[in-house]
Amino acid sequence: MTMTCRPFWLSLFLMFVAISPASAESWADSIYESLQERKLPEQSLSLAAIPLDGPGEPRFVNADEQMNPGSTMKLVTTYAALELLGPNFQWHTRLYTDGEQKGDTLKGNLYYVGVGDPKLTLERMWLLLRDLRAMGIKHIRGDLVLDGSYFHLPNGVPHFNDDGDNPYAPYLVEPGSLLTNLNVFRIRMMSRDGKVHVSTEPPVSKIVIDNKVTAPERGRCPVHNSKALQYEPDFSDRRKITVTITGALPENCRADRYLSLMSQQDYTANLIRGLWREMGGTLSGRDRTGRLARGAKLLVTTSSPDLVTMVRDINKWSSNVMARQLFLTIGAENRLAGDKDDLAAADRAILEWMRLKGIDISQVVLENGSGLSRLERITAHQQALMLQQAWRSPFAAELIASLPLVAMDGTMRNRLRNTALVGEGHIKTGTLRNVRSIAGFTRDQNNTTWAVAAMINDRSAWKSRAVLDEVLKAVHTLVEPGTDASRVTAASAGDGR
Repeated sequence: MTMTCRPFWLSLFLMFVAISPASAESWADSIYESLQERKLPEQSLSLAAIPLDGPGEPRFVNADEQMNPGSTMKLVTTYAALELLGPNFQWHTRLYTDGEQKGDTLKGNLYYVGVGDPKLTLERMWLLLRDLRAMGIKHIRGDLVLDGSYFHLPNGVPHFNDDGDNPYAPYLVEPGSLLTNLNVFRIRMMSRDGKVHVSTEPPVSKIVIDNKVTAPERGRCPVHNSKALQYEPDFSDRRKITVTITGALPENCRADRYLSLMSQQDYTANLIRGLWREMGGTLSGRDRTGRLARGAKLLVTTSSPDLVTMVRDINKWSSNVMARQLFLTIGAENRLAGDKDDLAAADRAILEWMRLKGIDISQVVLENGSGLSRLERITAHQQALMLQQAWRSPFAAELIASLPLVAMDGTMRNRLRNTALVGEGHIKTGTLRNVRSIAGFTRDQNNTTWAVAAMINDRSAWKSRAVLDEVLKAVHTLVEPGTDASRVTAASAGDGR
């Protein structure tokens, strides 16, 4: 019998290649298997992973294919905003008058000047009007004039086609300078003592509830967005909007629903009047839109939280309308004479900023910066390179902290639980018809942080959540030659363990 002897170093090398769970050839095997199990074509996936602070080689799968990213496009908008506007940027909403105060009466028009504050909540609006009331003003003898000229949108914004599923859904609210309280009404219901009690927030007299919900003694409480309860608005009467609610709410159950039922102008005007009325005030004039009168005097101001707070809300919970407000703000604050509107100004400013970062922008298509778009496009490679630049930014900590923590909060709170990835990644998710995506920062088992971007575009993308989870698992289990983890693995195999 002839025996072939191999040098010790060659045997050790071959042994390492055989056992390495994430060699260059095999690291994506589990991802491909997951695609095959769900009958998704390999070309539907675009993936890029780049190591940021440790050993490793970038990994790519169809990484230069132009794809629709869904809501991971919010990372482009929020990172650009941190650098173009600054982390301490704020929105300042103000009330003015062109009249005079006589005792407890303001004789003149009240001007509300909106600036697109993404988080002008009911509570902050109440505080703004309370400050006005604290000036001794109780009666306003003039019109309520709404100035929404901060955003330059002569042709409005493109309408998003949601396939007619729910035109009143909060995520479909369009952006605008006069946005307040995200332009939604909260309908709250509680079943008690055989009756269903209904209330609406904010207090607007124009909204009327026609409650036809039954209250059975037994039954399961409806989950969020359950079809057990149906909401049907009726706009036939100009003086009111009647919302008919039908279905069943078992004893001691609660249910909430958020609906957008008014234009921003009507909503904001009705909100101001409702809150002012609750404070015992009167406003005798009519509601109208217009520009702030020259020489008008400032009365009171409310200032938003800083941009860092806004970015966190946008990315943790994937708020479309807040992202669209931010996108337009970038445009408004960087507008040039040649820009046809603030959408164009934002597009130009962000693409110029990306180009200066050394990122190829040839395949980047922006529409509203939120990902709520059939047109927006980017490649996984471009997105990962942008994240690599973000890692080096002075505001890296602010951006990373805004992303959902794997298995812990935001849109990632229910994903990858009971795995080694709990808390190991900050990942933004994206969901749209025919689109699923992830992008952000995650760590491998040797504590190297990676920038990861992955998108699936396919008619069956709704089946791909597990595939994208597998991407994060594959990156987490990467073992690069020369790392502590690879040496431990090779040593263990040599000992026969």
